[in-house]
Amino acid sequence: MTSEQIFVGSYTTQEGGGDGIGFGTAAGLRVAAESANPSFLAFSADRRFLYATNELDAGRVSAFAVGEGGTLEFLNHQPTGGEHPCHLAVDPSGRFVLSANYGSGSIAIHPIKANGSLGDPTQILERDGTGPNQERQEGPHAHQVTFDPSGSFAFDIDLGADSVHVSTLSTAGRLEEVSRLQVHPGAGPRHLVFHPGGAAAYLINELDSTLIVCSFAEGELAVVQTLSTRPEGVEGDNFPAEVLVSADGRFVYGSNRGDDTIAVFGTGADGLEAKLIQTIGSGGTWPRHLAFSQDGNHLYAANERSDTIAVFTIDQSSGALTATGTPLNWPKPVCVLPL
Repeated sequence: MTSEQIFVGSYTTQEGGGDGIGFGTAAGLRVAAESANPSFLAFSADRRFLYATNELDAGRVSAFAVGEGGTLEFLNHQPTGGEHPCHLAVDPSGRFVLSANYGSGSIAIHPIKANGSLGDPTQILERDGTGPNQERQEGPHAHQVTFDPSGSFAFDIDLGADSVHVSTLSTAGRLEEVSRLQVHPGAGPRHLVFHPGGAAAYLINELDSTLIVCSFAEGELAVVQTLSTRPEGVEGDNFPAEVLVSADGRFVYGSNRGDDTIAVFGTGADGLEAKLIQTIGSGGTWPRHLAFSQDGNHLYAANERSDTIAVFTIDQSSGALTATGTPLNWPKPVCVLPL
């Protein structure tokens, strides 16, 4: 069992929810800061500051200064100009926080001040579009903002419109679109992660339980392969959530909510192909978020509906996962951020 310190994002307004952002080790967690629905967390590049989405009807993002022993000092919060922000990222220059408003489908960009607090938004970018799933794709639903390894391009993933927008981020803090990947209708793309080489990426789709392998060159994504996140013959509702790639690019990990498993894929040369090599129980119910330990030897799975964070060891040669010990207990955990 790892003794690493972690921050945990959670839901507080759900029945049985907690009080805010958790902090601690596998031995136990405590509340580091009270915050409403801090569902996704990210550090500044120097790890002196922590940013959290507040996934509310009137969405906002909060800034905290990180102190000794995982203490968090609240700095300020800013509205995201949309509903239910569920993901954020600090841009590679360290000057802006970008957040994805799931409910309203927009992207908000806030400048980071010298003291780590957030300024007024430089852009609220409204998206549009629909998909064939009338219940889930009646409009745009931004689910993630991320960057490629070079930091040259920003990506916002739209579950509602089955699309990935590729943009550059200007020094003024505005996204300028350069291309768009339209994936197969009804896929419901959720999260994207890049192979460390930068020429391949992996897109996990919430609505049809697929993983798409993409090539990436000159600002453009292209579909290379599409495969299931589930073994053959598995049936029932399932909604993949998070996707990770190992530091060496040899393995990809995805969470399956419904099957309550973690899918492990091996990648081929240059990362441009993948094969499902393992599915293992997630150590709880509804695994929303996955995260690697800092040393890459462990994987955390935040199981939202069972109030547990499971820890797995990673076999560095095969990529396979093995569950370790007793899962951590925390109310409605949906994000793990190792310190």
